[in-house]
Amino acid sequence: MAADTLKSTPGAKSAPGGLRRLLLDNGALTALIVLVIALSALSGDFLTADNLLNVGVQAAVTAILAFGVTFVIVSAGIDLSVGSVAALSATVLAWSATQHGVPVALALVLAVATGIVAGLVNGFLIAYGKLPPFIATLAMLSVARGLSLVISGGIPIPFPDSVSHLGDTLGDWLPVPVLVMVVMGLIAALVLGRTYIGRSMYAIGGNEEAARLSGLRVKRQKLAIYALSGVFAAVAGIVLASRLSSAQPQAADGYELDAIAAVVIGGASLAGGTGKASGTLIGALILAVLRNGLNLLNVSAFWQQVVIGVVIALAVLLDTVRRKAGATPVTTGGGGDKRKQAVTYALAAVVTVAIVGATSLLHSGSSSSTTPRMGLSLSTLNNPFFVQIRAGAQAEAKKLGVDLTVTDAQNDASQQANQLQNFTSSNLGAIIVNPVDSDAASNSVKAADKARIPVIAVDRGVNKASVDALVASDNVAGGELAAKTLADKLGGRGKIVILQGQAGTSAARERAQGFADGLKAYPGIQVVAQQPADFDRTKGLDVMSNLLQAHPDVQGVIAANDEMALGAIKALGSKAGRSVQVVGFDGTPDGLTAVKGGTLYASVAQQPTQLGRIAVDNALKAVQGKKVEPTVKVPVKVVTKDNVAGFSG
Repeated sequence: MAADTLKSTPGAKSAPGGLRRLLLDNGALTALIVLVIALSALSGDFLTADNLLNVGVQAAVTAILAFGVTFVIVSAGIDLSVGSVAALSATVLAWSATQHGVPVALALVLAVATGIVAGLVNGFLIAYGKLPPFIATLAMLSVARGLSLVISGGIPIPFPDSVSHLGDTLGDWLPVPVLVMVVMGLIAALVLGRTYIGRSMYAIGGNEEAARLSGLRVKRQKLAIYALSGVFAAVAGIVLASRLSSAQPQAADGYELDAIAAVVIGGASLAGGTGKASGTLIGALILAVLRNGLNLLNVSAFWQQVVIGVVIALAVLLDTVRRKAGATPVTTGGGGDKRKQAVTYALAAVVTVAIVGATSLLHSGSSSSTTPRMGLSLSTLNNPFFVQIRAGAQAEAKKLGVDLTVTDAQNDASQQANQLQNFTSSNLGAIIVNPVDSDAASNSVKAADKARIPVIAVDRGVNKASVDALVASDNVAGGELAAKTLADKLGGRGKIVILQGQAGTSAARERAQGFADGLKAYPGIQVVAQQPADFDRTKGLDVMSNLLQAHPDVQGVIAANDEMALGAIKALGSKAGRSVQVVGFDGTPDGLTAVKGGTLYASVAQQPTQLGRIAVDNALKAVQGKKVEPTVKVPVKVVTKDNVAGFSG
């Protein structure tokens, strides 16, 4: 079942040789079987019907994306945009259906059409614009993600109830995402093996020039190939959003790498000409099994990344060994005219420089304004908590007549360092920073201090550097409060799970410390598992689903933010708020809605709108030379069903 259309050379007639050939030609399937056996031996909770269905659900989105990417890779292309196109398609569906009253059926058509249009643009840039697939789809990755954020305003949009059923189960046991995955896999197999366009993919991937000379309309076929990839991306986005009951603008971030990895692990060659839907499915299952099993074994997130990277490398190595063992090499395409590519690169560079130059002139023209100018660097806008900080800051800036520039570091400390450097070189009046990591931000803040630009830290402090003021809630104290709230609700006894934030961030460390400190007073509370879910609702759903297989009798959940708590609630289903109590952190609008509904017992609310407002106010004081308190504490508050009506955030 490995994705290999190569023919083996004669020989190897003995039984051992035949077995060796069988293993080599079915490397992905062999690896999957070995993985299942190993994880079954290491964890008694792995090889159960519920958990295997759980693996299927978690593989579904990656597999559907990967089926579309298979078309592209078979034709010797690459598509880095599928994750962003998936998010954009889901956002278009939710935005049109829930905010603009478009009938759901038409909204579904619009979502799929969005994927098709994105794919056609990719295909046009590659086939007619002569851009390398890597560059063209990388550009689409950015454009699609940006449009998703623009349409949604940076916050999740509720999904239509009728479409959300795609994330449910049939007969209370068969997950619909698995059915969708199977259907899309069959369609992919049919397209690859039984259609003219499928044969065209193999021909183009094997030798594009030969395909053209044989009469194949390569450019038109590439348009169709990338459009098909867009269709599969749209379906994957709809399935993912359905599982979460909301379209999240940053959903499927990085999923394109998982999709490509699944195709390669499944036996396809990045050089083109080989690949099968069955191999791609096996590759996606291998990734899902790995993550599921490592969660069950409570393996550190750092080691999980190492293991998955090693598996991908071994898959490519196996493909090399298999070819050397007797497979006939595939002839690849000619690669196009290098001179034309050079001209295209030069033209792209000229256009880029022109745009940057025009932007610089635009900025320099406005720099003489007497309006105070400030920059706000947020660790991420893929979280309603930080969206509220931005809203409070922008409202206060408008009130005070401040020109506020807001940037999103996307939880990337190096990207935030670049943003702070840009703020410093732009000679802004003040900088407000919400650090991705308190230590990593220190050098950038020192540079701003050297340039005599006031720096205000919000929500998290900056270590080893001087800031004019810290506007924050106490994450440690908030963590202690969350632990106490859950422990008291459980009567001081019970088994609980802790969902941690993104590894390496200050908020994750401080809140985890608070949870641990708060639970010391309750020896009857047993923490049966702690796993990071990266402050993300999707990962909260998946990690909690995995942990429930090993700990079905869990009675409580503490999540380091409301997004993960909401994902856990989705995984718990009817147990949430009844047999299992969940406590979140941040007091986001979605979190407060869940508190009102009774599925989320409590949220430790930090009043993020106030954090943003006070940060801008103190930054302006610093610019004007007025006295600023070194620490401004915004109190946290436990919000439950009893007091949620009076809480505004």
